[in-house]
Formats: sequence, structure tokens, C-alpha cells
Amino acid sequence: MARISLADRRRDLIAAAIEVIATHGIDGATTRRITDQAKANVAMVHYCYDSKEALFSDVFAHVATTYGDIVKQSDPHSTLAESARQILRGLMTHYLDSPNFAAATFELVMWARRQHEDRGIAVFDEAVASTRTALQEAAAEDPVDPDTLDEMVYVLGTLADGFAVNWLTYGDRARAEAQIELTLSVFDTWLAGCRVPQRAGS
Repeated sequence: MARISLADRRRDLIAAAIEVIATHGIDGATTRRITDQAKANVAMVHYCYDSKEALFSDVFAHVATTYGDIVKQSDPHSTLAESARQILRGLMTHYLDSPNFAAATFELVMWARRQHEDRGIAVFDEAVASTRTALQEAAAEDPVDPDTLDEMVYVLGTLADGFAVNWLTYGDRARAEAQIELTLSVFDTWLAGCRVPQRAGS
């Protein structure tokens, strides 16, 4: 049997932790539940991590990295408006396809705000930084003022997270798919008010 690397074992535990946190919350994310989800044993957790806190630290890092990856993969490197629109669609689609990721992310941020205020803020800061960087690159040839860019990042995050909460609450996929289009139309209306060009050459 091939030997599983430490990095692969950690990835398995991180993925398992996300599933358990989404289902049972932070307080219910016991080492036993995480190892059962990962089809591992408690000794493996202790081999990979000095503590459950260290595992959760890697889960936070994974959430931030995943968010950054979604932003990069969604950005079509087109106009600022189109890049922002596709980032919003990418975030909502990821939440739709990965509800446990969305649920675990919200659980982690709220827990971190209660227990480790700076950690909760850091997750949001990294998400904001990823989005802002992508939008700055998209606006390189036709810059917008920094305040508009900051507002755009805020609106993107607010719309995506609001969509995720609604999806997690009702769990109606057909309804959520329609709400993706509705949310994008709301964003388009906001963009028009900012006088940000909607399409190349417009």
C-alpha cells in the first residue's frame, strides 16, 4: 500500500473538519467526529497536529485560500464590470455547489469573532484583499477611484454572503439558481448607478 504523505493526511483532516463544523458547529467539532469523517484514528490527528486549535488554524487558511482561488478562477480579465460580475457569479456558484463550505465558513468566522477577534477579521481581510486585487487588475486600463473600488468589493461580499445565507436557510436549489440571476441583476443596477462601464467599449 502506498504511503500517504503528511500533507495529504492534513488535507483529509481539513476537509473532514469542514464537513463536521458545517453539520455540528464548532462546539460539536470533536476530534472523534473529525477522525470518523476522515476515516482516520485519533492518533493520526495527534501525528499531524499538536492540537485541535492547530487543525482549525489550517482550516482557516484553507477557507481563505479557497476564496482567493474562486476569485482568480472567476475573473475573466475583461472590463472591471464584467470581472466583478463574474467574481460574484463564481462565489455564489461555489456556495451553491458547496453548502457545507459556506456553512463552515460562517461558523468559523463567528466563532473566531467570539474567541479570537483578530482571526475572524483576518479571514474577511484576506477575502477583501483577493477581490480588491482582482478588480484593480481589471481596472488597470481604465482606473476608477479607490472609494468606488472599495464599495464594489463591499457590495460583492454582501450580495454573495446574503445569497449563501438564503441558500443555507431554505435549501431550495432551483430557487437559489434563479436567485443567482436576480442577485446579478441587482449588482448590474448598482454598477449602472456608479457609471462603471458594463461591457467593453460601452
